[in-house]
Amino acid sequence: MEKKNTYSKWMAVVLLACVCGLVSCRAEYEVTKVEGTRVAMDATWDAEPDKDALALLEPYKAGVDSVMGEVKGVAAVLMDRFRPESPLSNLIADVLRQAAASVLGRPADVGLVNVGGIRNVLTEGNITTQNIYEILPFENSLCVLTLGGAALKELCANIAARGGEGVSGLNLVIDAEGHLLEAKVGGQAIDEGRTYTVGTIDFLAEGNDGMAALTRASQRQCPEEATLRGLFMDYVERETAAGRKIEARIEGRVVMKK
Repeated sequence: MEKKNTYSKWMAVVLLACVCGLVSCRAEYEVTKVEGTRVAMDATWDAEPDKDALALLEPYKAGVDSVMGEVKGVAAVLMDRFRPESPLSNLIADVLRQAAASVLGRPADVGLVNVGGIRNVLTEGNITTQNIYEILPFENSLCVLTLGGAALKELCANIAARGGEGVSGLNLVIDAEGHLLEAKVGGQAIDEGRTYTVGTIDFLAEGNDGMAALTRASQRQCPEEATLRGLFMDYVERETAAGRKIEARIEGRVVMKK
C-alpha cells in the first residue's frame, strides 16, 4: 500500500511539472497595432448574393416584410433632421413633451431629443413601420426629469454648445461659437426660483451628448416599455385615426445669430 501511495505522489509531481513547463514555455503576445476601416453596406453586396444565406432567411422574410411594410400614416411633406433646428427633430421633441403626460398628468414644460439619435429622414407619403425603425433604431426610452431653474439654464447652454438640438417648449438664441444668448420656456424667461419638467430620453438623462445638466435633476421618472420609437409610432397612429397627416416645420425654436 505504501509503495502504491509513493507512486501516486510521484505521478502527481510529474504531472504538475509538465503543466508548469507548458505554461512557462508559452509565448507572450501583446497588441502593438490595430487597424480598421469602414465597409459600406450598399447595393454592391447585392450583385452576388449568398444563396445559402437567402435560403436560410426565406422562411422568415415574408413574415417580417408584412410587419415592416405596414402603413401607419402619411407624411404631408419631407422632414429632415439637422442643427440648429429641423422639422423632424421638432416633431420628435413634441412627441416626448406630450408623452410626459403619462407621468405628470400634463405635458412637460420642455421636450428634448438629440439630433444624432435620429438616423433617417421622414419622406413625403406613406409612413411604414420600417420607416419608423429606420428613423429611430435605438431602444431609447422616455424619461421625465424635474430641474431647477439654474439647471435648466445650464441645459440651454449645453444645447447651445452642441449647435442646437430638437427642442419643444423652448426658444433659444445662440451664436455660431456655441454660446447661449437668450432662453425662454413657454415664451417666458427662465425663473431660477422655480422648477421645470423635461421630457427626454434615458440616453440624454444620463448626461450623454453633452447634456450634463440633466444629471442634476431632483426627480427622474422613466416608465417601463415607453420607448421613443413606440411613442412616435403611437403618435402617428393617433393622428392617422383622426384623419390628419404628419407634418412639422421650422418655427424659430433655435435661432443662430451670425
